[in-house]
Amino acid sequence: MSTYSLRIPDDLMEEAKKLAARNDTSLNQFFLAAIAERVGTERTKRVFERMAAKADEQTFQAILNRVPAAPIPPSDALPE
Repeated sequence: MSTYSLRIPDDLMEEAKKLAARNDTSLNQFFLAAIAERVGTERTKRVFERMAAKADEQTFQAILNRVPAAPIPPSDALPE
């Protein structure tokens, strides 16, 4: 386990304290969760970037061309 001294603007710290209290968690746990979420987001982004780099646009288009034309089911329609 590591420790790190963090300088946080007062207004951001107050908001973090309120959110931690609202979620019935310690400030430390709140910060850990926020950091873990961001790290996970960045890891996922890198995975998708690697996958996209391997993508073959012609193969993708060929797969899409096999999908029959059909009306969009109401359950899949976007709200207006």
